[in-house]
Amino acid sequence: MGQNGRSISPGDEIYEAKNPFFRGMRDAIPIGLGYFAVSFSLGIAAGNVGYTTFQGFLLSLLNVSSSGEYAGIVLSAEQAGFIELALMICVANARYLLMSFALSQRFSPSSTLFHRLTIGFGLTDELFGLGIASKGWLDPVYMYGAFFGSIPLWALGTAFGVYAGNVLPVILSEALNVAIFGMFLAIIIPPGKKDPVVLGAVIVSFLLSLLASVLPLTASISSGTRTLILTIIIASAVALLFPLKDEPAQEIRTETTEES
Repeated sequence: MGQNGRSISPGDEIYEAKNPFFRGMRDAIPIGLGYFAVSFSLGIAAGNVGYTTFQGFLLSLLNVSSSGEYAGIVLSAEQAGFIELALMICVANARYLLMSFALSQRFSPSSTLFHRLTIGFGLTDELFGLGIASKGWLDPVYMYGAFFGSIPLWALGTAFGVYAGNVLPVILSEALNVAIFGMFLAIIIPPGKKDPVVLGAVIVSFLLSLLASVLPLTASISSGTRTLILTIIIASAVALLFPLKDEPAQEIRTETTEES
């Protein structure tokens, strides 16, 4: 019998007995392997604009955001100002703020503010899914293990990408640089296939971005600023016209309720 009185198999007993840190690290290793492959393309892009291997490693280790990092790389290559850079990255990473709020509700009320802030800092889409899928109260140590099993591979992938971009022939490096766009297509296509609103927003974004790059009034604006303005306008319009409906609240203390 488990600690909450339910019957468990021997395999479940071993699983529950493991340290939550190592359990989180084990669960996140497949995510980390995917991160390594994706961030390699990001490193190619970073190397092409002058980042060193260490700078690429540090960039991914401290940001952990494909879209935010790429936006930062592009803007820094254009000599953008700090305010423009900060605003663009905030917009690109705004979803993590909402994810942090949602995941914080899964922690025990006794969890400290330090744990909540630290886990919010290292949260990604995939790690959010890993944490939100856990049963009962979420153990912060489990999330630290998940970070350790995935984020270093993200940073290493970027560093290897920068290094490869510096040693490979220019024509091959430029070809690999195109892979970063494949990464973003992989991000937007699955939700676009499921939700016509998302697909419509993506198509409108492509069209408006193309128009903004050729119209006299907006063509003189830097691409980073154009992207920032269009992102805010399109996202705000979609949120107002097609608000998400509240889903029924799910029971997040399943095991605790069963025990009581």
